[in-house]
Amino acid sequence: MKITRRDFLKGSATTLFLAGFNFPVFASTSKKKNLVVIMLRGGMDGLCAVPVIGDKNFEKKRKSILIENTIKLNSDFALHPKLNAFHDCWKENTGTIIHATSIPYTQRSHFEGQNLMESGGRIAYQEKTGWVGRAMKLAKLQGDGLALSLPMPLLLRGVPKNNNYYPADGKLPQKDTLELLKSIYAERSEEELLEMMNYIKKRKKKEMMTGSSGYSSDKRANSNLAKEAAISLANPNGPRVAVFEVGGFDTHAAQGGVNGTHTKCLVEMDGIIKNLKTYLKQEYNNTIILTVTEFGRTIKQNGGLGTEHGYGTSIFMAGGLLKKSQVYTDWPGLKKKELFQGRDLNSTIDARSVYASAMSLVFDLDFNLIRDKVFWGENLQNLSDKLFKTG
Repeated sequence: MKITRRDFLKGSATTLFLAGFNFPVFASTSKKKNLVVIMLRGGMDGLCAVPVIGDKNFEKKRKSILIENTIKLNSDFALHPKLNAFHDCWKENTGTIIHATSIPYTQRSHFEGQNLMESGGRIAYQEKTGWVGRAMKLAKLQGDGLALSLPMPLLLRGVPKNNNYYPADGKLPQKDTLELLKSIYAERSEEELLEMMNYIKKRKKKEMMTGSSGYSSDKRANSNLAKEAAISLANPNGPRVAVFEVGGFDTHAAQGGVNGTHTKCLVEMDGIIKNLKTYLKQEYNNTIILTVTEFGRTIKQNGGLGTEHGYGTSIFMAGGLLKKSQVYTDWPGLKKKELFQGRDLNSTIDARSVYASAMSLVFDLDFNLIRDKVFWGENLQNLSDKLFKTG
């Protein structure tokens, strides 16, 4: 890799840059409603997060990674015991789970699956916009989207002027600091410059994790980003859409049980929900939070005490616009003949039906219009009266 002195100085500066965001002021004639999408990258295991109760065959297939001490939701399903914030929503009648659901993609590739998860299409890489962006364009919502990541996710593309918020951990260096760096490295080789730049990056990462740089927490942690997003969403003139990303769900090995790798990812998701609910305050009542993922994971654990790419999974939803707390499903069963290709939880609900129904409510758009213009006339089911307060 070649690096010039200009690249070094520019890179050193930009790694310290703190990004901000601005939103246009608009006059709304109807009550502002918010949509928050949490993308769970890697394939979230719906049967780890929301295990079925009393299925001996399932328990046998996951003997080493079975989640213990689960929270009973109803006679059929339980909740992962570490999902405390979502459980609070459930107890307050503002938490819903859609089970045995997925986007209509069965080839098990992360690259293709995540592209379709965001585009809402059937053919990977065919669409250049996302289903949220297209719906926002229909609703004439420009600049009302906030991505808590860099770069702008495909999910939000399709409408102009959306924003990013993803802060760095420092400030832009002063001019004299840049001049000093320039003089110090004037006679150095490009290899030495690259080595020093990598050292700076590693040191800053270590400081950020240990707190030795003076920061009490990582500003890029999703829980902290959720606080900032919630404050903005609660503003009458703030954004109406926020999008988060949580990675790490691709647990082929060492998935673990209640304290495993997959659990850590679920806890991160739960932390987002917790801070959104806390800092949205009363506006939580006018918000829908929902999760998306590219696919689920296999029923049976593998030899590495993990799971492989699967099909059916679950969607978590929270917020005051939900009709009630429920596990909404057309349960296909877990017997071998009921599994997709004899190995995966089947999907009986097109996840895009959930997305379209949620956006119909939040964006005040007719469901059929979203189905036809955002999802190209796909055979989607209007679940609005089943899932949301529509009166």
